[in-house]
Amino acid sequence: MNVCEIFPTILGESSRSGYPVVLVRLAGCNLRCRYCDTAYAYSGGQELPLPEIAGQIRGLGISLVLITGGEPLLQAETPALIEALLDSGFTILVETNGSLPISTIDPRAVIILDQKCPGSGMSDRMDPANLDLIRPHDEIKFVLYDSDDYSFARDLVSKKNLARRSQVIFSPVHGFLPPQTLAEWILRDRLPVRLGIQLHHHIRVK
Repeated sequence: MNVCEIFPTILGESSRSGYPVVLVRLAGCNLRCRYCDTAYAYSGGQELPLPEIAGQIRGLGISLVLITGGEPLLQAETPALIEALLDSGFTILVETNGSLPISTIDPRAVIILDQKCPGSGMSDRMDPANLDLIRPHDEIKFVLYDSDDYSFARDLVSKKNLARRSQVIFSPVHGFLPPQTLAEWILRDRLPVRLGIQLHHHIRVK
């Protein structure tokens, strides 16, 4: 597998934000979001066999693992890595950009589906079938660039009844949409969503 980096850190996003985690970042991405903060994972990386990846993860002594990218589902071996880690007793989070089918992911894993909004420039690249496959223990994350993104996300949550089917998280793009503003919009509209602050922009643990 083509691996960008593996390291212990504090989880920056999701409902488990703040917990120690092993972050496994796989190289390669099929999208180019305008506000991407991991463009270094677009290419490069190191080819590692699955057993070596699993061994590095075990050696870090943390039971929570985030598999992300780039886009982890671009690599054919990713489902096998997820399954192997689950079989070893790890709790696995899989963060995917929503453009590829999530049906290949082991149902024991927690999917964090990053539903792209228009501000990303990539909203038309989503696989709409993924929202129908999401389960109660999964999470749907909307990263919001501006008020248009907020309206888009709010309407999609309502149309698809997403907040009753899964955990929904609204996160502001760091440096563009103030968290206070997003909080006010959520309260104004009484949305049953979670405000997510991207901790990795405020702390650097690696």
